[in-house]
Amino acid sequence: MNVPVSGKVYEDIDKQALLDFIERGEEIPYGPTYELFEKKLAEYVGTKHAFFVGSGSSANLLAFAVFSSPQMYPKWRIKPGDEIITLAASFPTTITPIIQYNCVPVFVDIDKETLNIKIESLHNALSSKTKGVFIAHTLGNPFDISKVQEFCDANNLFLIIDGCDALGSTYEGKSALAYGQISTLSLYAAHDIFTGQGGAVFTSDPLLAKLIYSFRAWGRLCTCKLNQDNACGHRFSGQYGNLPYGYDHKYTYSNFGYNLMATNIQAALGVAQLSRIDTFTQTRQKNFAYLYDRLKPYDGKQLYLPKSLPNSVPAWFGFALLLKEGKRNTVVTYLEKNGIQTRYLFAGNITRQPCFVDNSSVVYRIAEPLINTDYITNNLVWVGCYHGLTEDDMEYIGENILRVINDNNKY
Repeated sequence: MNVPVSGKVYEDIDKQALLDFIERGEEIPYGPTYELFEKKLAEYVGTKHAFFVGSGSSANLLAFAVFSSPQMYPKWRIKPGDEIITLAASFPTTITPIIQYNCVPVFVDIDKETLNIKIESLHNALSSKTKGVFIAHTLGNPFDISKVQEFCDANNLFLIIDGCDALGSTYEGKSALAYGQISTLSLYAAHDIFTGQGGAVFTSDPLLAKLIYSFRAWGRLCTCKLNQDNACGHRFSGQYGNLPYGYDHKYTYSNFGYNLMATNIQAALGVAQLSRIDTFTQTRQKNFAYLYDRLKPYDGKQLYLPKSLPNSVPAWFGFALLLKEGKRNTVVTYLEKNGIQTRYLFAGNITRQPCFVDNSSVVYRIAEPLINTDYITNNLVWVGCYHGLTEDDMEYIGENILRVINDNNKY
């Protein structure tokens, strides 16, 4: 038996959506379906704006890049040397934009039960150079957003939420991506819904939305739709920078941007996937609950089970097992041998990764001992609970976990 740790659910409705798109004869790069998908994403999350991009990593880059703009609110504009509070236990592309913009990631520890940031750690990391907080809902489990936002507001900091794993998760009755100045999403095949490759950026702030639009499309000053010319009526009648008067507004750039667009045909798949997000979420939650109930008698003994906040409902990306010291290799070897895929918590303590250790030019700060981060780096493994797994799959996972942790010769 083979039980993948994550994957996509691709059904007839998805195939038909792509066929219908082709029959309509829409442009492949951009068109009405692109705009429809963004509208439906924003409605689902509960923000005023959603921007469909090429990947979750592109979304994180875009979310951070906009804070470098000269048009940014002065209190939030980032400059080289500014500090950004984040987690050492994270996915690399939450950290990469901070380094690429010559800012300083300030790493704090996590809570072993929720795998999310400890609120007191924010205060330990704060300095006169701090500009923002950029953290994720780990494995789709919402961190304490209200307390983090309260800390940010009190210190004039921006909050970027990496919600790449958390589209179906809620916090205080709202989408866990509806908070912060900006939030991001991954639409890669492993996530809540998929568009092949893809991601999204969310905000309700009009200035941030304008900057996201610019940075996503090469840094253009023009706000016309990508398939429109001169919708603003001022394409050849403006003075910009030191350019000659009337220089084509379509080729005028106010920011150092990128092409981070996805495609119109991907959006067609996204619309079909998003129509079933509630079903996908319920299946993830049911699969998680099955494993949790099955393993609960062993919590605090052979292993430690993940916990969520009482005011949140996660759409779990995976089921995390925090094991006794030195037992992970045994469990992983056994599960993989029996066809159950496993993963560690992404990069673990990222400061121990070669990209940090082998690169002396990377500037960062560790605000406190990363005790729990190091513990999970050595002892945590997670298995699948995604919406493509069946009851038989979950039973097979549970049986094999119980078998290995109760085998005195192995565990």
